[in-house]
Amino acid sequence: MSRRGDWVYENNGGTCVAIAGADYCVVAADTRLSVGYSILTRDHSKICELADKCVLASSGFQGDIKALHKNLSARELLYQHQHNKRMSCPAMAQLLSNTLYYKRFFPYYAFNVLGGLDSEGKGCVFTYDAVGSYERTGFSAQGTGSTLIMPVLDNQLKSPSPLLLPARDAVTPLSESEAVDLVKDVFASATERDIYTGDKLEIVVINKAGTKREYIDLRKD
Repeated sequence: MSRRGDWVYENNGGTCVAIAGADYCVVAADTRLSVGYSILTRDHSKICELADKCVLASSGFQGDIKALHKNLSARELLYQHQHNKRMSCPAMAQLLSNTLYYKRFFPYYAFNVLGGLDSEGKGCVFTYDAVGSYERTGFSAQGTGSTLIMPVLDNQLKSPSPLLLPARDAVTPLSESEAVDLVKDVFASATERDIYTGDKLEIVVINKAGTKREYIDLRKD
């Protein structure tokens, strides 16, 4: 398949997952960066810590992802200087939506999942399309392996429908350690079938104590 000469986007692959619990949030992504059948690096982080107990994981075109992360980090720093406090996770979710929508006619080729804790200390996950439409959910996956991972998360977590009345919390019933184990399992499975996902898994766990990172090895072929 030939590519138009003025086509400026490239999908560098990779998969991102986030799961929100009652008092924690787990955000994970693989570290492979590739183009077609070539692996550019096996050790590239797709996760960026943006605000207070709030991290963003992005998959798509690496140039746009870097530009988006730098833009959001700069805006958060301005907010910090103006208000003498760090931006909350729901505020950052709205800022990310506005930033993506502002570029809707020449969009950032980035598919994002934002995770962290809200002002009440509950886990929250926000999932996006490329032009800023977003939704708060209990879990989400983005990237080349998302079609393999989302059916497993749907089956295991069964997040309540937002149409249910009365409204119920969109958080998962798992404990923190169970959520981390589930993330490891779904990535191990997706790596078997998706050539753009692999090498290492970076897991970020956010809770009231702070943020901690963990790395595990995935398939390298």
